[in-house]
Amino acid sequence: MPIIQNSPPDNGVKLVLASSSVYRRELLGRLQLPFSVDVPDIDESPKPGETPSATALRLAREKAAAVAARHPGALVIGSDQVATLDDEQIGKPGSHAAALAQLQKMRGREVIFHTALCLWDGRNNSAQVEDIQTIVTFRDLPDAELDAYLRIEQPYDCAGSAKNEGLGIAILERIATDDPTALTGLPLIALTGMLRAAGVPFFHPTK
Repeated sequence: MPIIQNSPPDNGVKLVLASSSVYRRELLGRLQLPFSVDVPDIDESPKPGETPSATALRLAREKAAAVAARHPGALVIGSDQVATLDDEQIGKPGSHAAALAQLQKMRGREVIFHTALCLWDGRNNSAQVEDIQTIVTFRDLPDAELDAYLRIEQPYDCAGSAKNEGLGIAILERIATDDPTALTGLPLIALTGMLRAAGVPFFHPTK
């Protein structure tokens, strides 16, 4: 069932976030646009031979399309993130042991995060899509510190096992990206550009 956040936008176009992520919900709230949330129900498994970028882009589009079918005429935002190390996809760990194994493998290394974004326009069934890449260098920390971090923050629902918006920033050495909100899960610079192209106003200047 959809979780209603707010009333429809004042420009008459309904905005829907196709995600169960509280992080994406919080990020979208920064734009101060009324929106609702509807959780897509799709298989998020990568396909054989699919590149990380292709996986993220496909899933972002599939999430948006699935929710758009339930909200005719709406603008639907879909997003997906895939982390990669040596071209191997790194998913959400789901447990402490799996998260520790991820961090051990990534310490001292560069990890590429593909954050794909799709804005589905239900008025004409068109879609804008983009993959925003973020290169993250993890600090070379001992097992005891990595274990302690995980027990404090428990980022088991985050690809790469680190919440950069929280204490996870302390295990990172460098972040390189064109869109600083991409790593958290919803690239707002890219999204605001897409919304502008779709005719969504952000400001109402007074005369």
